[in-house]
Amino acid sequence: MPISNSQPVKPPALRPGDTIGIVAPASNIQRADLETGCAALFRAGYRTFYFDSILERDLYFAGSATRRARELEHMFERDDIRAILCARGGYGANYLLPHLDLAKLKAHPKIFIGYSDITTLLTYFLDATGLVVFHGPMAAKDWAHENGVELNSWQSALSRTEPWDVPRDVPLNPEVAALAAGEAEGILYGGCLSILVASLGTPYAVKTAGTILFLEDVAAKPFQIDRMLMQLKLGGYFDDVRGLIFGEMLDCFQSPTQDYTLQEVVQRIVGDLGVPVAFGVKSGHVASGNITLPFGVKAKLSVRGAQVTLKILESAVE
Repeated sequence: MPISNSQPVKPPALRPGDTIGIVAPASNIQRADLETGCAALFRAGYRTFYFDSILERDLYFAGSATRRARELEHMFERDDIRAILCARGGYGANYLLPHLDLAKLKAHPKIFIGYSDITTLLTYFLDATGLVVFHGPMAAKDWAHENGVELNSWQSALSRTEPWDVPRDVPLNPEVAALAAGEAEGILYGGCLSILVASLGTPYAVKTAGTILFLEDVAAKPFQIDRMLMQLKLGGYFDDVRGLIFGEMLDCFQSPTQDYTLQEVVQRIVGDLGVPVAFGVKSGHVASGNITLPFGVKAKLSVRGAQVTLKILESAVE
């Protein structure tokens, strides 16, 4: 069933002084990055908590899949944890899918935030339980770097209980491009393009019908972006998409001297869909100022001339 036909499960809002649980569902992390990110969160008005096992390592993972799954479940179950923030992405969240007890998540709906490889969990939680999730800055990444987090969108997405306007309340990248004109409403959804495509053919395949689909990636060459978009298109995953928003697409070029742009590549594939298309919204893999986007709520995308607006039509929390 398309997620647009489901009633969203909205987690409780995050308030100053609340405790944020830090988890590592994918790649291993460095203590210094974790501590720097936690210090920044403290300065922003939050407490943080993490289990010592978060620093475990198994090959390139943050410990075994069982450890990572139990860590995540415990954070959902703990009454003192108000939000769950991923430390980083990398690779490995897909290992958790068969191990997670969704009943525990449904019984304790909470804010869950991440991007990159965490896209696997964002889409799974939303598709399987209806839980509104958040594509945004992570503890040992963006929070650990100066100017890594766009705070207005963080606060609007996680704390506001009324609709909000991304261009008005959050400064969009001035280089956001309008690739196809139009106006549409749908459920905001998506994440890292390569992770979304990796779900196809599995029981966890993404559900894009009725969505304003957000797509972003990092360090993928234009022909690789082309191939992944064509896979989605040929697979019918754009058939009932209402609008498309692309991220900054950081370092996604063949060479500094290529005689074409990634925007041209993208427009060639999705320009005939008859839906509005925007390019350059800074959420996920970005150079700075990571915008927090709520997935699972109604949004309105408008592309008129060179003007792009994204309105979040309902609160993501309660």
